[in-house]
Formats: sequence, C-alpha cells, structure tokens
Amino acid sequence: MATVRRACALLLVLAALTLLAGSAVPVPPLGNGLARTPPMGWNDYNAFGLDVTEDLVRRTADRLVSSGLRDAGYVYVNIDDAWMAPARDAAGNLQADPERFPHGIGALAGYVHGLGLKLGIYEDAGTKTCGGYPGSLGHEEQDARRFAAWGVDYLKYDTCYDGGVPARERYGAMRDALAATGRPIVYSICNWGADRVWAWGSGYGNLWRTTPDIRPTFASLLDVFHATVRVSGYAGPGGWNDPDMLEVGNGMTRTEDRAELSLWAMLAAPLITGADLTTASRETLADLANPAVVAVDQDPLGRPATVVSSRAGLDVLTRPLADGDVAVLLFNETGAAADMAWTVPGATAVHDLWTGATGTAVAARVPAHGVAMFRVA
Repeated sequence: MATVRRACALLLVLAALTLLAGSAVPVPPLGNGLARTPPMGWNDYNAFGLDVTEDLVRRTADRLVSSGLRDAGYVYVNIDDAWMAPARDAAGNLQADPERFPHGIGALAGYVHGLGLKLGIYEDAGTKTCGGYPGSLGHEEQDARRFAAWGVDYLKYDTCYDGGVPARERYGAMRDALAATGRPIVYSICNWGADRVWAWGSGYGNLWRTTPDIRPTFASLLDVFHATVRVSGYAGPGGWNDPDMLEVGNGMTRTEDRAELSLWAMLAAPLITGADLTTASRETLADLANPAVVAVDQDPLGRPATVVSSRAGLDVLTRPLADGDVAVLLFNETGAAADMAWTVPGATAVHDLWTGATGTAVAARVPAHGVAMFRVA
C-alpha cells in the first residue's frame, strides 16, 4: 500500500511540474480528415472590414488564379462578417444580403469552385455576429445544413454576443452540426485566445485563434507572435494554432511583411492573406507565393517551431521538417540591424529562403524588425 501511495504522490508531483512548465497536453484531433496542413487562402476582413460584396469576392478569386497564388496553395476564398441580410427569412434560414450578394452564396460557391478554389464563410457562436447580424447560437443544425447546401468549404466561427453560454458548449454544437451534414467543411474557431482554447481546440476545430484581432503594425505582430509561440506544442496535423490573418501588404514595411510571413510559416500557422489582392503590388504577391517559405509552412510533419534562443530582442527559432531538414529563423525584434548566427550540428548545406543563396553557415546581418530564414540539410 505504501508503494502505491508513493507512486501516486510521484505522479501528482510530475503532473504539477508539467502544469507549471506549461507543457502541452495532447488532445485527440477533431478527426474530420481536413486541414492536415495549415489552410491557405484569403479573407476580406483585414482590408475591407464589413464592406464585403459578391463582386469583391469574385474579383479576388480571379486574382488568386491570375497571380499564381492559387497554384502556390492559397485556395480558400473566405467571406467574413456582414455577408448576410439583417434578419433570417420566414423559415428562420440565414439569407445573403440581396444588395451585396445579389446572386446568393450558392451561386458564388459555384463560381469559386469553377476556378479550382474553395469558398469559406463567417458566422458567430452567439446571438449576433460582431457586426450585429444574425448569429448561429441555437440555430447550429439549421445553419450548418444551409452552409452545406450552398457548397461552403470552410467556416470561421466568431464569439460575440455569446449569451453567457460556455465556449466549449457553443463551439461543440456547431462542430457536431457540421459533421452531421456529411460535407467536408474546415472549422475555424475564432475564440480570440480566450478560455485557453489551444488546450482543447484540437477536439473541436481544425484551427483556433490564439489572440484577439491582429493589426497592421509591427507592435501587434510582436504581441501575436509571442502569444502564439508559447503554445506551439498544442498544434499539429488537423488542428492548428491560428495567429490571425496575414497583414502582408496592408501597410507595414516589406521587411516587416517578410518577417510576419516567415514567423507564421515557422509556427505552422494558417496562411490566410488579409490584403486587397486586386490592388496588391507585385512584391506583395511574390512574397506571399515564395515557394520555399510556403513549403516550410506546409511541411507534412506539422511540428511548429520553438524558440531556442532569445536575448535582448534577438530570437532564434527552429522547426524540424519531414525530410530530416531543419528550418531556422533569425528574428530581430529591435530597431537596429544585428549580426546573428546559429549552429545546427551535422549541417551539410544551408539555403537562405529569401535570397536563394546556399552556404554552410546559418548567419546573417538581420535588419531591424526583420528576419533571415534558412533550410538546413
């Protein structure tokens, strides 16, 4: 009996140490077979707020194709808040705003699918969306059937006006309703990082927001990065930490844009661009499509990066890759350029993923607010 008591005490101590260290406790994944790598695509909210229209979505879908972004992996065309009419119809069904979306969501899905893309839509796990439109709380089965009938492929599910209902209850209801439709729909939990969603999100959705909304500033980028990298251990194939849409092309410097894209790739985060792609510069489009950076994000091993060194605003992140290579990121948070280096034991070749150069050392003069990103063989 004493031996059993000692064993139990030891287990309790180990459990306490694990909690104190913040270690990830694995949660069985959602199991819908979707998002085995982080989703990639576009969402209108960062650039347009509530001003979304059918015409914008169609033109953006066209641009995804003509720019090469679709072929680079950006396949989800995601409509955010304000797509719906202010009230449900007489049968209680959601309906598209007749002026903003005159042909309806089903027709739009058909157009997007015809381009080899997928359609995403937005709703809220509350009585109203954040923009004040009808929410899905209490209408989960009805709305999920509606989305499936329209041909929706992705649902971003927000958390305004929650009525005091616990998050897991609200998000679980829509999870079950989507599964009951039989249609494969990627499920994005937009819980703003509340309720330690990363600790349970894998059993509820394919991705979960780790923070409140991002803004197109370097300060916001830093806040989101630090909050997300701390919970890297909770993400993996089928369930991803989501640090919000990319602000690449929305007003930061190109150095900061590349830093954000590189950090998101190292974190195995969804790459959902929030830029106006219809007016985006060639530089923005080229950066988003960088095949070497995208390949790190989409690596099938699905192991997010961890910080292996952080001193005075100079960070080093490493990420193991499926073929045995290692991705290394040198990140300079400071306001002055800095010489940075890192040693990877057994390295035989080092590829700079932004310059294309090949060498034998992980080393660079990293600009202020910038990164140097490498793939080490």
